[in-house]
Amino acid sequence: MENSTSLRSGNLGDADEPVGLFSAWFEEAVRAEPSDPTAMALATIDADGIPNARMVLLKGVDARGFVFYTNSDSPKGRELAAAPAAAAVFHWKSLKRQVRLRGTVESVTDAEADAYFATRPKGSQIGAWASKQSTPMEDRFALEKAVALYTAKYALGAVPRPPYWNGYRIVPLSMEFWQDRPFRLHERFEFRRTQPDAAWVKTRLYP
Repeated sequence: MENSTSLRSGNLGDADEPVGLFSAWFEEAVRAEPSDPTAMALATIDADGIPNARMVLLKGVDARGFVFYTNSDSPKGRELAAAPAAAAVFHWKSLKRQVRLRGTVESVTDAEADAYFATRPKGSQIGAWASKQSTPMEDRFALEKAVALYTAKYALGAVPRPPYWNGYRIVPLSMEFWQDRPFRLHERFEFRRTQPDAAWVKTRLYP
């Protein structure tokens, strides 16, 4: 995970910008969470204006934003193409912490997507070719047959990235940090900015 900004203290009150604070919290979550500290709930909007949420894995974070990868032909990919904005939530139960963020969404460069795809296990690379993500599947054998076909096709050499498999970056315009406190008197701080190159404004919120 990239950490272009660091804030070693996870103290909410000391932070003056959110990316460094997130990086500090994330490092703690990697040590404390027993499973998938990178998991985040991603919400998009469908063509009817109805929110659509699912879990994805964070694959990079720096001053530019939060990166995840998916099949661009999936519902989330189509929804982001039509309405390039999203919200995401991290909930680290072991630390009793939550981070919410909202912002615009942009595609990562082909070079970034290629570089990340090359780091995936070969089985996962084959799976990206074999799966028509989120479309109806007649039976399990259809998927296994596709896996066998692409395993044979790419038996030798590197597996290229499918043209429909891409990365997305959430460029946050708001981020909220939540820390559990006794009697539900939780700590909450919100950071907001009007555009990606604007300064962050920090506000303490009631629980």
